[in-house]
Amino acid sequence: MNLLLAESGAPHTPLGHVLDKPVFAEWLSVGEIGTMSTQILTMLLGAALLLFIMPRVAGRIATGPESAGHDRYITRGRLSQVVEVMILYLRDTMLVPVMGEKTTRKYLPFLMSLFFFILTMNLIGLVPMADAQNIIGKFGWGDDHWSVIGGTPTSNINITAGLALISFIVIQVHSFRELGVRGFLEHLTCDLTKGPKFLWLVVPVIFVVEVAGVFIKPAALAIRLFANMVGGHVLLATLILLPGFLPIEGLGRTGVIVVSAGAAVLITFMEIFVAFLQAFIFMFLTAVFISLMSHHDDHEEHESHDAHGEVTDLQPAH
Repeated sequence: MNLLLAESGAPHTPLGHVLDKPVFAEWLSVGEIGTMSTQILTMLLGAALLLFIMPRVAGRIATGPESAGHDRYITRGRLSQVVEVMILYLRDTMLVPVMGEKTTRKYLPFLMSLFFFILTMNLIGLVPMADAQNIIGKFGWGDDHWSVIGGTPTSNINITAGLALISFIVIQVHSFRELGVRGFLEHLTCDLTKGPKFLWLVVPVIFVVEVAGVFIKPAALAIRLFANMVGGHVLLATLILLPGFLPIEGLGRTGVIVVSAGAAVLITFMEIFVAFLQAFIFMFLTAVFISLMSHHDDHEEHESHDAHGEVTDLQPAH
């Protein structure tokens, strides 16, 4: 779509600001798979930022040498403190009640990596890199559709499907390791075989529904993230481009520009909230799906502690 707009000289459209487009197609072709694209380059940039920032954040959160005294337990740096608070809140308030302490401890690195990766991809899409390149292209060589990087990686269904595939693999590996083949099959039939014999009649129906659910759950993760990112950015682009589509001039045009700019600012703040919310939903639902395929011993033990008024002391992992 973007390439057609560039070739025809057509004006920008809201959808054109969301769709992916190939870049450097002449020398970055990957055979029959396709070419490098703006959103893939943006995803690689976000991943590089994570690999650069997060190890340093972890080093500042970690407990320092004994020579530092009590200060060795203090997290240094505002970003490190924010990340630590977020991880502790998600672990203690959201994940442990759902997954239990043992399973949470096992999958916390994966879940936090998933959360911060998606969050970074969502937030980096709010940086107007593509628009800045459009301006450079416009005044540089007359191509106001030129850009090589930018966009929101999570507004690409291929990228969200890849993330969902990773979650799907982790969930299924956990299922077979935790339940075994027999336990996994019993889960797919809701273990109705232990009830009255007439329940055997509905076992095939339950089995088909549960097998479909195994694939529908990760697909829903991919579609939900993709749809929210596309919808929000299309709305934001529509508000920004609105004055250019209206055939009015003078004071009326100025009023439309002021109103659309104010609305775009409000939508931008909402998009920041949505970026955090969608990263949390993807991570949390993955945790829920993992917990559904777990033995309930750890959950029952955690609940019994709560019932007796005992609060588990979960210290930060320095």
